[in-house]
Amino acid sequence: MAAGHSMRRDLRHAAVGLLAAFALLAGFAASSAAAVPQPNAALSTDAMLRWINAYRGKPKPDGLPVLVRALSNLQAFKDAESSGAYIGFIAGVLGASPDRAETLIGRMLSIAPADQWVLVRAIAYSGLPNWKVLLVKFADRMPSRDALIEKYLSGKLPTLDQIAYQIAKPGMLDKIKDALRIGDDHKKEVVIEPNPELIDVLWGYYLATGSYQPIGRIIKLLPLANEKDSIDGLTTGSAAKFTLASNAVRDVHLLAMLKRATKGQPEDIAKVLNEVIDTAENVDTVRMRKESLAAIDELKQKGPNSKRELVGLGQIGQGALAMGCVVAAATGQIEFGIPCVVGGAAYSGGLQYMSH
Repeated sequence: MAAGHSMRRDLRHAAVGLLAAFALLAGFAASSAAAVPQPNAALSTDAMLRWINAYRGKPKPDGLPVLVRALSNLQAFKDAESSGAYIGFIAGVLGASPDRAETLIGRMLSIAPADQWVLVRAIAYSGLPNWKVLLVKFADRMPSRDALIEKYLSGKLPTLDQIAYQIAKPGMLDKIKDALRIGDDHKKEVVIEPNPELIDVLWGYYLATGSYQPIGRIIKLLPLANEKDSIDGLTTGSAAKFTLASNAVRDVHLLAMLKRATKGQPEDIAKVLNEVIDTAENVDTVRMRKESLAAIDELKQKGPNSKRELVGLGQIGQGALAMGCVVAAATGQIEFGIPCVVGGAAYSGGLQYMSH
């Protein structure tokens, strides 16, 4: 019981900040005007969020640099885990404005150098066919982000086209081989693993475009809402399910989009998606939130169906204790409380929506 209260307290604390407002503001009135923010105006957080929320109804790309500079001044990009929705929004505006993208990027470069990583990631996530050309063009003006830019250009960091929609579940031998670096050249596919921050990015992209593409990507994460082995996976799937339902309550365009999307979906996606639609139509998100939190709480307390997950296998060879982790897991003796057995997981990003 104490663990459950602790988790809920953690979730409430995680909700503090700007991100939570995105879900609450996701539905917009048709009469909302997305006027371009004035450079000399003292932009409040509330005003910026209203502008972001109304943007897809009446896009004003020229207002993006003003918004980004204001967010930078407010240190909104200081925490990477809470910047996902902003990154997605910037990426969406750029992706939907291919003729204006270069100019917009140039006007955003005046933000603090420490915040320019947001621009690098947004360009990479934009989906623009020339995003690599743009990174090269502006690399000299972002010298502190050379390493990040190089990793995107060389394919060492993934884009939104490289989302892994399932949680990898390697067997014990695979885990040992991975830890010992056994294999050809130990190359792994570069992907974005399912995580709550990804949900934020995709919602930000939707707020910029109103398009199906980011929603379609969130929909493909829905089967994770039934994940039984990974807390991170269950958290991501639950966030996907809850945010789709809660936003569809207010956004009739989104609800219609979800209904159209049910056609031709695999059974595991269609089942959860229909639950999302039913919840949105009945405005029953309180029940969904409680059920999702209960499932996460149960998995956290009881552990995964596969008994436990191992972490820290990369420490093999550094001591007998680490090797003992592998032996104990292989023989089913994990009840001894060996430190390398997962006992919890971090919560961030998308799950912040669920704590309201």
